[in-house]
Amino acid sequence: FQNEINEVPFFDVQLPYELALKIFRYLGKAELGRCAQVSRTWKILAEDQVLWYRLCQEEGYLLDMSISDHSCWKLALKNCRAREHMLKTNWKNRVGAVSQLRYEPGRVLCDVHCCDGVVMAGYTSGEVRLWDTRTWDYTAPVLAAVAGPGGAGAPPHVSFVRINSSLAVAAYEDGTVSVWSLLLGQEPIHHFQHNQRIQALALAPGGSAVATASGFQVKVESPDDKGFWQTPGTFEIQKLVNFLNLVPDVTGSPVAVAAADDIVYLLKAEDPGKILHSVYGQPVTCLDVAAHEADFGIKTFGWLLNEPNQILLYNLETNQCVTKVGSSIGDFSCVNLHSSPPNMLVAGNKDRRVRVFDMRRGEAACSVYGHQLGVSAVQMDEWKMVSGGEEGLVCVWDQRMGAKLWEMHARHPVRLVWFNSHSLITANIPEEKNPRGSSITEDDPSLHRKYRGVIYSYEFSVDQLALDSVLPICRSSYDELTGYNYNIGLAVPYDSI
Repeated sequence: FQNEINEVPFFDVQLPYELALKIFRYLGKAELGRCAQVSRTWKILAEDQVLWYRLCQEEGYLLDMSISDHSCWKLALKNCRAREHMLKTNWKNRVGAVSQLRYEPGRVLCDVHCCDGVVMAGYTSGEVRLWDTRTWDYTAPVLAAVAGPGGAGAPPHVSFVRINSSLAVAAYEDGTVSVWSLLLGQEPIHHFQHNQRIQALALAPGGSAVATASGFQVKVESPDDKGFWQTPGTFEIQKLVNFLNLVPDVTGSPVAVAAADDIVYLLKAEDPGKILHSVYGQPVTCLDVAAHEADFGIKTFGWLLNEPNQILLYNLETNQCVTKVGSSIGDFSCVNLHSSPPNMLVAGNKDRRVRVFDMRRGEAACSVYGHQLGVSAVQMDEWKMVSGGEEGLVCVWDQRMGAKLWEMHARHPVRLVWFNSHSLITANIPEEKNPRGSSITEDDPSLHRKYRGVIYSYEFSVDQLALDSVLPICRSSYDELTGYNYNIGLAVPYDSI
């Protein structure tokens, strides 16, 4: 065997290994593969674990792992890329499984929210349920509500539900707000009461602050360092609040953004009356907030007909309008900024179009048409968009091609669309909470299924479905006493029958 170091012109000066490794750090996957074919020495260098660990981190895979967690990072990167390609193919071809998250037969679905695959739903019976779609155990634990005075009367309907990684919050028709900890159990850790009906509810995505709007008042609640809940701010608003969001990743006291008719407020404890935007005759139609920005759609009518409907993007640090996008005849009905790629946002309009805007150019990068009524929920990532319409249609779009990949339909308007790399959650929530023909007795399950609303969970990890799970029809057991939900009650294994 010859000394190949001296035969390679690059290393005929006897370069140290660490210095050669620093040179190889500037190479990509293809270049490292070519270098590995030069000689044994170059192969050892090109397959060094430090290089492939860095490449894996740069592409966004296994970010929470250290270099000692894998023995071969080149193989780990290969497996991650193969899984990503498989998931993308399954998304495009609708390969996977779909399940319905049902609990309350005979009750109407009121509101649904989702965080990292954990779904929270509230019903007209006043009950609140949780599902963890990251596992196949679709049992829905109930979150206990605070008992009313004397315990008399039927519990009120659920108005809003919100959930993040640590807390779950529900607002009821009588103005009650209950807060649960996802780590401590099913009993509420905090609750407070409003004198009037709650119009909006917000929960900080990564924190523990809760904001509610009732009447002309916006109230913010958050726990201190010892876990005792307090009210850092109570704000008086001139008009009724339509939309309310909490700014994520804020140090110190919570910051809220509220839209009341044609005024957008930036609510801080040190500056309670800060008006972010106000133009008479231009009501706000939708609102979304990211870490440092807020965007909202404005509607023009009357003497401002010469100005089209637009989406305004404001910087929350400078309180200045950064850009204006859109020139639509219809009203912008929903907008998603917080989960969109950097410098991008997706918006739905009542003209039945879904638009993707590039904020750097200030214009629409993609515009697709495929809904029969207005668009009610949207979300996007680097290559696809998912939209829900008032007619109950869920559409998946290829952003680059501007083409519809597939669609699913249910009876009621789509109020929630949430997805990650391998799953999709949609919720069809009926407008009418007390449909005609339903029985007035509390325990009568005669309310027809088509009036109740439905939550769908789609899973596109086919390998997991094939190996670690059973058919959707076999995920039930004989614990359910009701038979009118068309459940044939198969159980696997059969020992549990």
